[in-house]
Amino acid sequence: MGLQALLLCAGIVVGIGASFTGLGGGFLMIPILLFLGYSAQKAVGTSFMAILVISISALVVHNKFANVDYKAGLLLGVGGVVGAQIGARLVQNVSLDSFKKLFAAVLIGLAAYLIWQK
Repeated sequence: MGLQALLLCAGIVVGIGASFTGLGGGFLMIPILLFLGYSAQKAVGTSFMAILVISISALVVHNKFANVDYKAGLLLGVGGVVGAQIGARLVQNVSLDSFKKLFAAVLIGLAAYLIWQK
């Protein structure tokens, strides 16, 4: 299977996961891109491009089911724009090894929270 076909298949899996969980897809996309040899910075940037496309598609479908609070979404989005500017600059100074460890810690922390949440 060629790289383009692999990326397309990975996108399908990530799209399902992202629209089902609301986690944006980065939690799946980043490890896939790192496995394919992308640098941490390029994996993050490429993931955001994919997430943009996936998010628009998921928004359209969730809107049809009246599952969108536009006011809350816009407020979170505006805050996210500020945070994204900071995060994009911070990741430029992080080594691939440190990035992998930090990313894994975030995923483990999220998993632990979800498992032990009442």
